[in-house]
Amino acid sequence: MSSPSPLPPLSPPSCPGPRAPARRAFLLAALPARLVLCLAPVLLAGCWALANRPVAAQGAARLASADPGWLLAGAALTCLTWVAAACVRQGALPDRLPAGLLLASQFAAGAANHVLPGGLGAHAVTLRFLRTRGVPLDRATASIGLYSLARSAARTLVLLVFLAACPAHRRLGGLVPDGPVPVPAAAAAGGALAVAGVLLTVVRPVRRPVTGLVRAALRDARAVHGRPCRVAALWGGAAAMPLAQAGTLICVGASLGLGLPWEQVALAHLAAGTAAGAVPAPGGLAVDAALVWTLVSFGAVPAAAAATVIGYRVLTDWLPLLPGALTLSALIRAKAL
Repeated sequence: MSSPSPLPPLSPPSCPGPRAPARRAFLLAALPARLVLCLAPVLLAGCWALANRPVAAQGAARLASADPGWLLAGAALTCLTWVAAACVRQGALPDRLPAGLLLASQFAAGAANHVLPGGLGAHAVTLRFLRTRGVPLDRATASIGLYSLARSAARTLVLLVFLAACPAHRRLGGLVPDGPVPVPAAAAAGGALAVAGVLLTVVRPVRRPVTGLVRAALRDARAVHGRPCRVAALWGGAAAMPLAQAGTLICVGASLGLGLPWEQVALAHLAAGTAAGAVPAPGGLAVDAALVWTLVSFGAVPAAAAATVIGYRVLTDWLPLLPGALTLSALIRAKAL
């Protein structure tokens, strides 16, 4: 009778390696930071509303007596600006992006613009969104540059069309400062370009990433302009954005009895936005001041012009601020940003 075969030796019980407790501790430590990151936009929105409560209360009181039909039309045009921004973002990149998430990211980017000036908040949110979609950093940065270039060029073309079609543009001459003010500005711009050229020529660690970024931008620009759908999204959306924003201002002015023709209100919006676009003021403060000044120069009553700008800012920025902050928090929580 054959003896039974020996049993295989028992393996020692598996125990979690030293990395498992360390990983759990890292996750527990990162949880409060992630919670703060998700709640930060909501807290910033609340602090901003508290700091600007007199202006917000005045704008709400003015809007309470406005024509609700015109205000509803202005709100619809405001929503179109986010759709146009999403079209420009998609048109600036050859890769296909999910339409729903892209639109949500542009809606959330509006809340981020109240924290960082000059559109940096929207660009930061978009850059993070593109990185989570797998777009390399150089190509994502290049798409933001193409987006900004298309917006500036399209806005300038629309402004030139209105300047040629509206005879009231002669009144804008009073808004140009007298004296040698443009000379120092041109000298500062030339000096900045000269310093940048020297840095790119001499400093190799700066030259290499910049040249790589330029190559990626040119490559993606050629790919985008080789596809008619991308060209239509890029340039059509870039032209639609200032027109939709000017349309919102026209609707608010009509609801409050501004008393100016629609083409003058649109020209005032385009001229004020172009003149104040270089001022790094968050929340559009410089644009608001220039817009009131431009409307008054066209013949509007100062009180009506101020009320129109306040109502415009309520529709475009203040009312979407809390929903945009909540959307931003939801996108962060869902790891879409």
